[in-house]
Order: sequence, then C-alpha cells, then structure tokens
Amino acid sequence: MRTPTLAVAALALLTAGPARADSYAIDPRHTFPSFEISHLGFSTQRGRFNKSAGSVKYDRAAQTLSAEIQIDAASVDTGLEKLEEHLRGPDFFNAESFPEIIYRANSARFDGERPVVLVGEFTLLGVTRPLNLTLNNFRCGIHPKLQREVCGADASAVIKRSDFGMTYGLPAIGDSVRLLIQVEAVKD
Repeated sequence: MRTPTLAVAALALLTAGPARADSYAIDPRHTFPSFEISHLGFSTQRGRFNKSAGSVKYDRAAQTLSAEIQIDAASVDTGLEKLEEHLRGPDFFNAESFPEIIYRANSARFDGERPVVLVGEFTLLGVTRPLNLTLNNFRCGIHPKLQREVCGADASAVIKRSDFGMTYGLPAIGDSVRLLIQVEAVKD
C-alpha cells in the first residue's frame, strides 16, 4: 500500500512548472566596462566605456545565470580626447562600422551557491569568440537607497585583440587586453 504523502509529492512534481529566473536591467549609471593594455611596455593605458545596456537573468534555486551587455564603442573614455578619437576610428574600435561591443553569457559555473564564472561569447569588430568572465565578486540584495533588489558583480577576463582583427600598433601596443566589467542590475 502506498502512502498518500508519496502520491501527493509525485503529483506536485508533475504539476510544478519550471523554475523562473528573475530578470534584472543593467543600471547604466553604475556599469562601466573598462580595459587595461600595455603602452609601449612603459605603462598601462586604461580606458572605459561610458554607455552600456543589457540584462541579467538569475535563478538562485536552479543555479542558473545568464547575462547580456551591449557596450557603445563610441563612448570610449581615456581622459585624452585625441586618443579617444583614434580609438573610435578604423585602427581600433571602428565605432562607425561596429557601433556595439557585445558580451552574451548563456550559463555560469557555480562554487556552492555562488556563481564564479560566466560562460559566453564576446563580439568585437564583428568577430565573435568564446569568452569566460571570472566573477571576482557577485552579490544580490536590497539596495539601501533604491529599496529594490539589485545584483552586482565585478567580472574580468583577458583577450587578445588580434583575435578580433585589431592589430594596429602590434607589438609595441600590447596584444593582451584585460577586460574589467563592473555592473549593477536592478530587478525588473
């Protein structure tokens, strides 16, 4: 004889819908993708992008995480106007022909309950390559000022710009570029 609780549990499993991920919209006021690159071997040149958009989907219970960020290539900011003009041009970001730099992650790796790596693809100059972002920090909670749930992360990776066809100035200007993405996203 089967116990009623076993039948009820089986029925609950059959009728339960799939877990739903919460959606978060990237807050462009607190999201600044940036980069670091060797400048002639003497120093590290740093820059950031001032305009970005995107979304994050996160399901704690199912341990799923996905994200997409669109970066406005023309919004590159180094604090040096002439350099920014050159970076927007065809030698580097070619912002007129390729206005967006895109990162899409469809999955993540977790260490216990904490996501530690986003698994995705990076598109630069129309070239798409696999790219995993290390999540150096990831936290969700109620934002003290907004009084809404926010997820934030500090993510990083290293790419070779030549893999995307950006070869101007090699080898004097470094091929390895460290990407840093600080992001805050507000729950929809």
